[in-house]
Amino acid sequence: MTEEKHILTMLVDNEPGVLSRIVGLFSGRGFNIESLCVAETIDPKVSRITIVTKANEPLVEQIEKQLRKLINVIKLRDLTGSGSVQREMALICVRAKPENRDEILRIVDIFRCKVVDVGVEYYIIEATGSVEKMKALVNLLKPMGIKKIARTGTIALFREPH
Repeated sequence: MTEEKHILTMLVDNEPGVLSRIVGLFSGRGFNIESLCVAETIDPKVSRITIVTKANEPLVEQIEKQLRKLINVIKLRDLTGSGSVQREMALICVRAKPENRDEILRIVDIFRCKVVDVGVEYYIIEATGSVEKMKALVNLLKPMGIKKIARTGTIALFREPH
């Protein structure tokens, strides 16, 4: 059976130890977490956790059953292949030599990014979009010299029915 990317999102009690128990379920079964994003929701007592992992369908179903058994998991949804909105954010520090600045700014414009910090020899670029868009942006900036990068990983919300 082939592995595919799964995006699991869950609402959990915003309490110490909850994230540790959830991550423990993954590591205990040999699952790799490709990205993990956690933040408080509009209700400060509830957090949303978004986890991206690669696994085959039976293994994902098994981990979902285990997650649903945790008392602190309020709601769980697999957004894989569903009507969801998915985004990632990245801060990219790129070398900005005088001969590359125009090209970097052209790439920033094409990808609808923002230059959020400027130094003598660097730009820090803020970018949001799909994982594919982030990969394409990074590939175009690599020849300029990416000094460092910070990425949020995937965040996702289920589209509400009309």
